[in-house]
Amino acid sequence: MGIADTPEFKNMFDKVFGKMEWKLYPGATREMLGILPSFLSDIDARPAAKQIDANYTHGGGWSPFKGHKLLNFDPPVLKYPQDPPLRAVAETKLRDERIILFESAWVTIVQKDGSYETSRVD
Repeated sequence: MGIADTPEFKNMFDKVFGKMEWKLYPGATREMLGILPSFLSDIDARPAAKQIDANYTHGGGWSPFKGHKLLNFDPPVLKYPQDPPLRAVAETKLRDERIILFESAWVTIVQKDGSYETSRVD
């Protein structure tokens, strides 16, 4: 059990960032989320891309990268032409948005209508 799994950390985290639950895919650990959860809050009314853009300023904000395709939704698989497929590490929901973290720090935000954007958040 890592420090991120302790009740004390979870209570502190919930007070600051709300109660967003992250589903971890097989082989993933909470530590693999890095600081991504700190960029999102269900207390903040803005959509996920706006929150990441404002809170990830040291890394360039939310910058959609064209060309990625979601090949599967359960479990999610992300593919860029001529690159190997990337497996999902974790995902969460922010109101009607599905936020998926993939290997290599790629994040995809899927809207209720099925449209999506992908950005590197490392």
